[in-house]
Amino acid sequence: MAEESTKPSLTSASKFPLAQEAAELYRDVLLTMNEHSIPYAVAGAFALQAYTGIWRVTKDLDLFLKLSDVPRALDRLCQRGFHCETPDPVWLSKARRGEYFVDLISGMSNAVIVVDDTWIKRARRAKIAGVASRIISAEDLIGSKLFVSRRERFDGADIAHIIYRTQGQLDWERILELASEHWEMVLWALVLFRYVYPAHTDYIPAPLWQDLLFRYMHLVQHPDRKAPFRGSLVDENMFSVDMKDWGLENLQEQYRARFLQNPPQTEPGVIQKKFGT
Repeated sequence: MAEESTKPSLTSASKFPLAQEAAELYRDVLLTMNEHSIPYAVAGAFALQAYTGIWRVTKDLDLFLKLSDVPRALDRLCQRGFHCETPDPVWLSKARRGEYFVDLISGMSNAVIVVDDTWIKRARRAKIAGVASRIISAEDLIGSKLFVSRRERFDGADIAHIIYRTQGQLDWERILELASEHWEMVLWALVLFRYVYPAHTDYIPAPLWQDLLFRYMHLVQHPDRKAPFRGSLVDENMFSVDMKDWGLENLQEQYRARFLQNPPQTEPGVIQKKFGT
């Protein structure tokens, strides 16, 4: 999920060898999580490979976990010699050792989607760097990528690849559940898939096409003049001119503020804490 650089990752359908330093760090992290019974699901490059066969070389391991479990994970990793910090209390903490690191992700940066128990329960068994682990479900992986549509990073291709390689054998109700009122982001991803793979439109169930297109046309034909500007939920930087110069509201700011005022199942002040070796 979280990239420290805008430089593209090396991607291929051929397997890349995992660097020894990376493998050691990933094993250490996963063993720590397992030993202390901290629930998590591996996402990122490992999950993408599991569902598409695409290998992507990165310097980080993405773990999805509930916000309430993040402080305990950070504490345990700090005890193992990692340098730990929480750069964004809404969704991201990090544990680093050398040039490799683990991202502890509890939701999306815009605070629209939050990881809960269902993400962990839906994860499937896998072995990562030789350690028994669990990988995020394909549906939740898609959900985690719906709002990654920035100038420097766009995960729409990943979503298209997941649909293509699974031949659409997905729990679409789960994906819509994650998107909730933002279902248009799902439709956007499906339109991109249909454009890229026109011979495989049937990978998307016909009733789903009909439902989403019917909803969409209803909105088009009956516009809500009081509907809020939502550009910041897509990317607050690309749409900054709307808010700074044209006076439109910053909806992401509202989502994040509401989240920070009432974080799910987290002790007061804990998520603000920073750890270091």
